[in-house]
Amino acid sequence: MFLTKEEIKKLIEEKRLVENFINLDIQLTPNGFDLTVQKIFKFVLPGSIDFSNKERVISEIEELLPQKKEEEKYGWWYLSRGAYKVRTNEILNLPSDLVAIGFPRTSLLRSGVFVQNGVWDAGFSGRSEVILVVENPFGVKIKENARLLQIIFFKIKNTQGYQGIYKNLR
Repeated sequence: MFLTKEEIKKLIEEKRLVENFINLDIQLTPNGFDLTVQKIFKFVLPGSIDFSNKERVISEIEELLPQKKEEEKYGWWYLSRGAYKVRTNEILNLPSDLVAIGFPRTSLLRSGVFVQNGVWDAGFSGRSEVILVVENPFGVKIKENARLLQIIFFKIKNTQGYQGIYKNLR
C-alpha cells in the first residue's frame, strides 16, 4: 500500500521520516516527497563491482562547487552531458515496515536529464545519493536546493531492515 500525503506528513512530524527538508509544504506532494540537491560530484576514477562486495571499490568523486554572484543567496551548477553523483539535503529514516522508490521529476525529464537510483530499503537511515544523467547536448543548469526527484513510500511486512555500508550516511 502506497502512503498518502497525509500519512507521509504524519510520519514526518511524529517519527522523523524525513529530516533536513527545506519547505515541507512545497516538498510534500500528493503521492510522495521531493528530494533536493545539496551537493553535486563528478566522477574522477572508475569503480569496481563484484558479487560478494569483497572487491568493491566505489568510484572516486570530486565535488563541483556551484557558481553564484555576490548578491545571490544560492548558486548554479552548469553541467555538461554526462553522469554525476548527487547528494540530497534530506535525511531519510525508514522504519522496518516502509520502503521507498524514487523517480525523476518531470521538469527534469523535459530538460533532457534524469536520475537513477536504487530502492531505499526498510530500515535505511541517512542522506541519499543518486546519479544524475545529463543527456541534453546543451547541458543543464541546476540551482542549489533544486527539487530533483520524488520518492514514494509503501508499506511492507516487517523485515530485517537495511544493514549496508551507506546506512547513516551524513
